[in-house]
Amino acid sequence: MATEISKDYTPSRDEFAAMLSESLAKDDVFEGNVVKGKVVGIEKDLAVIDVGLKMEGRVALKEFGLGGQPGNIKVGDTVEVYLERIENALGEAVLSRDKARREESWTRLEKLSEKGEKVTGVIFNKVKGGFTVDLDGAVAFLPGSQVDIRPVRDIGPLMHQPMQFQILKMDRRRGNIVVSRRSVLEETRAEQRADIVARLAEGQIIDGLVKNITDYGAFIDLGGIDGLLHVTDMAWRRVNHPSEILNVGDTVKVQIIRINPETQRISLGMKQLQSDPWSAIEAKYPIGARFSGTVTNIADYGAFVELEPGVEGLIHVSEMSWTKKNVHPGKIVSTSQQVEVQILEVDPAKRRISLGLKQTQDNPWDAFLAQHPKGTVVEGPIRNITEFGLFIGLDGGVDGMVHLSDLDWQKAGDEVIKDYKKGDTVKAIVLDVDSSKERISLGIKQLGGDPADALGKYKKGDQVTCEVIQVQENGIEVRIADSDLTTFVKRSDLSRDRSEQRSERFTVGQKVDAAVISVDKAARRISVSIKALEIAEEKQAVAQYGSSDSGASLGDIFKAAIKKRDAAEDDES
Repeated sequence: MATEISKDYTPSRDEFAAMLSESLAKDDVFEGNVVKGKVVGIEKDLAVIDVGLKMEGRVALKEFGLGGQPGNIKVGDTVEVYLERIENALGEAVLSRDKARREESWTRLEKLSEKGEKVTGVIFNKVKGGFTVDLDGAVAFLPGSQVDIRPVRDIGPLMHQPMQFQILKMDRRRGNIVVSRRSVLEETRAEQRADIVARLAEGQIIDGLVKNITDYGAFIDLGGIDGLLHVTDMAWRRVNHPSEILNVGDTVKVQIIRINPETQRISLGMKQLQSDPWSAIEAKYPIGARFSGTVTNIADYGAFVELEPGVEGLIHVSEMSWTKKNVHPGKIVSTSQQVEVQILEVDPAKRRISLGLKQTQDNPWDAFLAQHPKGTVVEGPIRNITEFGLFIGLDGGVDGMVHLSDLDWQKAGDEVIKDYKKGDTVKAIVLDVDSSKERISLGIKQLGGDPADALGKYKKGDQVTCEVIQVQENGIEVRIADSDLTTFVKRSDLSRDRSEQRSERFTVGQKVDAAVISVDKAARRISVSIKALEIAEEKQAVAQYGSSDSGASLGDIFKAAIKKRDAAEDDES
């Protein structure tokens, strides 16, 4: 309790010490607390504040503003400040408006955070990973991902503007506050979307503003809510990119195709406002008819041709050319090219039309057959050699095939084909032409005639003269005189006498006589035997000159037969 002092009273040393101690005790109560003071002056960018006890302090004017902006205060205003110390080296009180506001803000923000209520603040600085926000004295961190619903390229318009935030986290001990503006916008947007969606209905026609364009469509602002206009719903015709039809800022009339009540997503359409060009499509484009169209797109499997706006057909790669096989469609047609096509198939349910390009051109197989009927001799280079024959290039860009079985009458095809190589020019005979299967059959062996025709003059038992053309260990190969027929005489058929059944006793070019032992016209094969001829001659000799039973030896009989034959040959000569 203060000591009562009269005007003319002069305190003793002890009394003055007691009064000073009492006064300081009162002053200690204020340090570290928020106190009220009165603005008694403005000096440049500082406010002079009287906090009582005949003590004044100075506070920067910017501490009375938000986000670093100057505060709007004047002389005579009562403000709250934080008293850090009663007196500094200059004899003034050390005051802080920021700390006072921070203490007030933390207490207020904790209460608002517990209730989940929004807070007002100002974005005033950019830091790593986000921004700093002044929440009326308390500084909070705003992550970059929480600024807006969509990424914000320019934060300038949002700086130093009061706006609402949602507190995500608070830690008073560490002085850490994290806020979000995005959650506030999403909540507001959800409320607006729900209200707008409730007023919309599927099938409704509405005007909208093109807000954004992507590769797959455009986002249309319907007055507070966006709808997606997919590229496939912009027009009945093919649209490669939405920018071909729309520009950002355009006002368009669209129809609401679908509304998802759960996600509140809205699908829009423009082509639905136009008549469907696929209605009565079969009557417009009958099968077999020819039309002119424009190539709009080329793929590996074919080319798309626009017959009219909104109606496209596909020319499959197999229907593009009669002769060019395994060629990319881009080497036959080009985009924007005008082509004549024929309707092959129409499927209204699947909105598909199959087109043919080669059908508008002459069939080269029909043209070839008209100029080269069966039996015609043709000539061309060998384009390819396969395991089953030769492919020969012919007039009109078509190929003909010589099968292995049509290479040679006598030899096996897999052996004869080794004598041919790619690029060789060969002659062949047209055997057959099948236009439907795009196939031409050729023959090389038929150029020399059918050896079966020569077999007709031979029968079993005939004696023939042969020329040795090859000597092998197991027999000899011979050609029958005055013909192209060749056959093989086995070792066992070389002689009646076993000791003479040696192939090495024959030489190439030697003439020998033999007997025909078989004729197979189907297989085009004739077999001969020297042994059979000797046996036949023996029987004939025995019949003419007697037998060993009559007293004549076999040697005598042969001598007589040979003598008679030599005499006959002499007479002929």
